[in-house]
Order: sequence, then structure tokens, then C-alpha cells
Amino acid sequence: MTCRNVWQVFGNDAGSALKEVLANHHSPHDAAGELRRRGLIPAVQNASFQVNEGELFVIMGLSGSGKSTLIRCISHLLHPTGGEIRIDGENIVEASPKRLIELRRKKLGMVFQHFGLFPHMTVAENTAYPLRVQGMKKKQRLAKAQEVIELVGLGGREHHYPRELSGGQRQRVGIARSLVADCSVWFLDEPFSALDPLIRRQLQDEFLEIQAKLKTTIVFITHDINEALKLADRIAIMRDGRIVQIGTPADIVLRPVDDYVREFSKDVAKGRHARVASVMETGAELVYGADDPGLRQDMTLDAALARCMELYEPVPVRSADGQLVGVVNPADLAAALQVEQG
Repeated sequence: MTCRNVWQVFGNDAGSALKEVLANHHSPHDAAGELRRRGLIPAVQNASFQVNEGELFVIMGLSGSGKSTLIRCISHLLHPTGGEIRIDGENIVEASPKRLIELRRKKLGMVFQHFGLFPHMTVAENTAYPLRVQGMKKKQRLAKAQEVIELVGLGGREHHYPRELSGGQRQRVGIARSLVADCSVWFLDEPFSALDPLIRRQLQDEFLEIQAKLKTTIVFITHDINEALKLADRIAIMRDGRIVQIGTPADIVLRPVDDYVREFSKDVAKGRHARVASVMETGAELVYGADDPGLRQDMTLDAALARCMELYEPVPVRSADGQLVGVVNPADLAAALQVEQG
């Protein structure tokens, strides 16, 4: 999926105004300023990025940054004012209403913060609903729905109604319903933000397991940096309608482009999210010693530190006046640090 120069401008005759302004201004920043002077709202400004097949791409920012507007543009719940959005090479900005309905039924899955379940339908019926719209026969669609219900951990509750489920279970039904049509691109707009922290973490873990099995291309919206760092292959940070940085979790934590991005990650335990690959040297002539602690490029810095420190002997611990009061193994210090951060 590719987005090129996507704009979403709200206000009277926004499309004509955007074309005129872009024709007379060289930079998106200047164009956005001129649109504001005309009383228009440039909610998304010149957004460009590519989401690779099977990638989990997170878009995050503060409230009002434009992240939810952007996902509504690329899922075409809002018609973009300008730009291209290509899915499997097709520019869906130019798609007819009939084609958009077909895309939503067969290619594009969507999950939002509010579950939107039908209260008079069971878990199985809610899950199978997209297949019903496609015209699939009841026996087939319920069999397909059961497979997805098992995948999201709701086996045994297929005959329950939404009122009989917890918030986390209802969100699982929403996820199952979006997956049942075998979508190739999956859009999720803060799907876990209404849940309590314990259930939210559990669903995040389950979500990663589902992604590992299905390898679906995902665009995920959140305002929570820890959620973004936990889930993402790459993260796009938005501010005032603009994408200010795109990078891996390690890029965002270790190499923020400005103070705005730096503020997001200032309280993040960097060693839990940065990977060895982000700091290792590469090249044809690599020199290393005889010891091999078994580091992997996907290992966190915390884990690598603990592994490396196992090479050393216990060290003395002294009091304020210099007296020896004990010894400690450095590996134990690293392990304690990890537990404290968790």
C-alpha cells in the first residue's frame, strides 16, 4: 500500500482551493498556511509513505494530530481532497462507489475503538456478517466464522450475545469480523484504547500472535507510545496534520528528529525497545574477540546487556566510607533492572 501526497482539507470548496494553492506555493508548509488563511482546515498535509506487504505500520500522535483522519482517508471512509492511495497498484481515490463497496467486502478490513456489534446477533452471526453481505451460504459462512472465532480466543462463546461478553471479548468479536473475509489490508483505529490496561496488554499480545500467523498488512492508529513500540515494525509520528518522522521503534527512541518526537519517548525504557541491530557495526571486515555470548540482531539492548555481563565475575559493594559490605553479580543487576521496568 502506498500513499502519495495525501491531503484532507475541510471547508467550502476545499478541493478547488487546494489545487490553486498547490499550484502557487512550493512547499506543503506554505500551502497549509494559505489554506488556513482562507478559513479552511488542512487536517492531513501532504502525507506520503509506503506500507510493505505483511508489515505492521503504526501511525501515532496526540489528539488532533490528524492520525484518525489519515486512516479514514486511506481506508476511504473519507474521500481525500488530494493525492493518491494505491492498494495492490490500484488508486482507490479514483474508485467508483461500486468498486469501493467491493474493496471493503473483499480486501479492506476495519476495526475501530467502538465495537459496532449487532446486539441481536450472536458472536458467530456478528463474525459471519461480512460473508453474509457477500452472499455466502449460511453453513459455509458460519464454518468460516468459527475458524476465526477460534483464532481470536472466543471458542465456546460463539452462541453468546454481545451483552453477555466483557469489553475485551466484544473487541475480539470486532477483530474476528474484520478478519473473516480474508482482507489483504487491515485498518485499526485505536482498537484497544477503551479497555482497561490489563485486558489491553493481553489483547496486544494476542494481536501479535494473530499477525504472526496471518501476515496481514496492517495500519494501526494509537496515541500510546508504549503500544506503538510493542506492536510496530515501523512508526509514523504525526503533528498538526503532518508526518514528522517515520522509522523503526529503535529509530523513534534513539534518534528522534525533533523535540516533539523526543517528548513522546522521554519516559520510555529504551533498553526494552531498541534492538541490537540498531547499534551494531556492519561491513566486510568485522573484528571480535573469542567470547560469544550468543547475541542476536533482534535482541533488545537490555537482554544483550544481561547476556554480555554474564562474562564477568561478581564485583565488590562498598559503603559510603569505603568499607567492603558485599558483592554482586552484574548479570543480577541487569536482570533486576528489567524486572523493575516491567
